[in-house]
Amino acid sequence: MSWWGKALGGAFGFMVGGPLGALMGIAFGHSFDRGLGGLQGDGDWHDEQERTQAAFFTATFSVMGYIAKADGRVSREEIRLAEAVMERLGLNAEMRASARKLFNEGKADNFPIDEVMRQFRSETHRRTTLIQMFLEIQLQAAYADGVMHPAERDALRGICEHLGIAPAQLDRLEEMLRAGFGRGGHDAAAAATSLQDAYRLLGVDESASDTELKKAYRRLMSQHHPDKLVAKGLPEQMIKDATEKTQQIKAAYELIKISRS
Repeated sequence: MSWWGKALGGAFGFMVGGPLGALMGIAFGHSFDRGLGGLQGDGDWHDEQERTQAAFFTATFSVMGYIAKADGRVSREEIRLAEAVMERLGLNAEMRASARKLFNEGKADNFPIDEVMRQFRSETHRRTTLIQMFLEIQLQAAYADGVMHPAERDALRGICEHLGIAPAQLDRLEEMLRAGFGRGGHDAAAAATSLQDAYRLLGVDESASDTELKKAYRRLMSQHHPDKLVAKGLPEQMIKDATEKTQQIKAAYELIKISRS
């Protein structure tokens, strides 16, 4: 049984505790906050993977609500855009319902962002590719209307500090997003609409050598490989986003290669 099935069935309390477990209890209507004692060892590989997947899902949508509230209020448009991101991530109706509950918890004035981020970093075992995917999704939500409010950026920078991510890395992810990354719609491969966008998405200058270009391409493909991300803790139900991103990376690389031939 996957983490999702266990969460729906209420059999997940032994795996996730702390603030993320408490949030899961609200999202799924069960008691998940039994504490962290005895949870760090003894479980098999699948239990550890499923626990990380549950933590990723829970943190992703509660923090999405926290960032939406960063400017003091959450408009109907922001809620609509958050729903659109949930749909784009490939969530089915049941998962969207749970994501909405988590989003609403994140909007609360007393949302424990510090504790949630500390536990999230621990639950992901500080895996940088997984944390980067988390930040990419938060950026996608913040930019869903085409702009980012200064308060949302400040909130994201605070989150990065908790996660050990340098401000320059957040700026790099934001630059990729502006180039169309993660915003491909129905035709993900068409996201990089210009050669300039393709270079921005891959994070290289037009003067980069073919070797440097290939190195950047392979690094991004490795970071966003769907199977690798699921193995590290990305919920398998959210694999659609990672798959579309690899299509965008490939399309950008091919566009640059054609321009150089």
